[in-house]
Amino acid sequence: MLPRKVFFTKGVGMHEDPLISFELALRDAGIEKFNIVPVSSVYPPNCIEVGREEGLSELKPGQIVFCVMARFTSNEEGRVIYASLGVAIPRDSNSNGYLTEYMGYCDEGEDVGRYAEEKARYMLETLGVNVSRTFNITVKSKVEGYTTVLAAAVFI
Repeated sequence: MLPRKVFFTKGVGMHEDPLISFELALRDAGIEKFNIVPVSSVYPPNCIEVGREEGLSELKPGQIVFCVMARFTSNEEGRVIYASLGVAIPRDSNSNGYLTEYMGYCDEGEDVGRYAEEKARYMLETLGVNVSRTFNITVKSKVEGYTTVLAAAVFI
C-alpha cells in the first residue's frame, strides 16, 4: 500500500471538553468524516501533492485514511499553542521525503514552522538525499477553554 497523493491541512477547535475540541479541530481541517490512522514520518516516493479540496473529493465518509499529524491540546488559558509539520521533498521523486511533527507552547511571534521545516530538511539530508524543497504547515492559537491545534499530511 503506497500512497500516490497527499494533501496538507490544519485546524483549530475550542470547547470546554478536550475530546470535543479535537473533533472541532478535525472539522476545521475538513477531515472529521474519516477514520484516521496515524503513521510515521515518511513522504512516499512519487507522491504528488494536491490541494485540500481535490484530496477531500477523492475520499469517502468513514474511509480509513492514513496521515502524519501534529496535534496539541491545552486548557492553560491565554497561552499560545501550535502544531507544525515540516516537509522535505527529495530532488529525485523515486526517493522518499521526510515529515517532522512538532507541537507545544510558543510565543505569538515565534517561527515554530521554520524550525519544523529545518528539522525535516536535516533528517532527509542525513540519509544522503538531495533536497528539492522544504515547507511547513503550521497553526497557532491562543488557548480558550480546551483548545486543540492540528496540522496533517493526509495520504490518498
